Amino acid sequence: MDPATQSQRPLIIGSRASKLAQIQAEIVENVLKEAHPSQPFEIKLMTSEGDRNQTQALYLLGGKALWTKDLEAELLNGSIDLIVHCLKDVPTSLPEGCEMSAILEREDPRDTLVVKQGLSYTSFEEMPAGSVIGTSSVRRVAQLRKSFPHLAFQDVRGNLNTRLAKLDAEDGPYTALVLAGAGLERLGFKNRITSYISPPVLYPAVGQAALAVETRIGDSKVTEIVSVLTHWQTQWQCLAERACLRVLEGGCSVPVGVETTLTGNKDSGVSPRLKITGTVTSLDGLTHVAATIEEDINSIEDAEAVGRRLAEELKASGADAILEDIKKDRAAKQQTTTSPLATTTPSQ
Repeated sequence: MDPATQSQRPLIIGSRASKLAQIQAEIVENVLKEAHPSQPFEIKLMTSEGDRNQTQALYLLGGKALWTKDLEAELLNGSIDLIVHCLKDVPTSLPEGCEMSAILEREDPRDTLVVKQGLSYTSFEEMPAGSVIGTSSVRRVAQLRKSFPHLAFQDVRGNLNTRLAKLDAEDGPYTALVLAGAGLERLGFKNRITSYISPPVLYPAVGQAALAVETRIGDSKVTEIVSVLTHWQTQWQCLAERACLRVLEGGCSVPVGVETTLTGNKDSGVSPRLKITGTVTSLDGLTHVAATIEEDINSIEDAEAVGRRLAEELKASGADAILEDIKKDRAAKQQTTTSPLATTTPSQ
């Protein structure tokens, strides 16, 4: 029997309350409704700690759990049955009792340049020294400083509409923002994309552009229902990336970028081939470590093992020293609650 026919109780999909999060929850809901037409679903919107704190830089707020822990508390107490996440916002270690049960097909993972309305720049190279680029991501700042030391970087918080309004404000400080292309497209803002920023200039975040579904361990009914969402190629790639980040990060936000491809079909009799590049960049952009592994794999476990080995190669090549410096910088900034991005000036 289809597990969705066993009960007519609506399954509650938990989501953050931002417009982008709502759209992403609706994407998942629509797929599930089509696959399980007799099973009702409802979306429950909630705010996270990250939504409530719009003043302090993300770098200083103590890791990605600020986006997920409130939702996970509702999942564990039974108020909701599953959570829809942007995978890049999900900590690599989940709370006891929770598991990642589905990863959807990934969209274009690249970041984009979004220039202030009325300005004619089409690339970073065209911008004059001191031009202010808005982003809350230390990964983006670190990598872009490496290639564009003449630019300044400033923290920008808020939902996408708010950030675009800050960008376009006549008296605003920003020349441009760096934003994930997938989020812009989901919200219908593809027309605001000035250009895509591809590796090696800017490597995407781990899990970027993929949606994921988190459920309770042991809830076999929900696990079976959401399994229809999984795109195995994206799942294998993203779990390799997350295994790499898990070794590197120690639970904190770090400037790790990745680029991953998977070719072949696991059902063809020929092993799929995984290629994954990882990067770690110092906050000043002056030190950059990269490594690549390419090999045949046959399972999720193989993919995760490749990710872990990539992390060890990065650490052996100097990433350990970069990450230690970042921990010290974060601790010092937390003492003064000063954003490392808000006070940035161009390097000389």
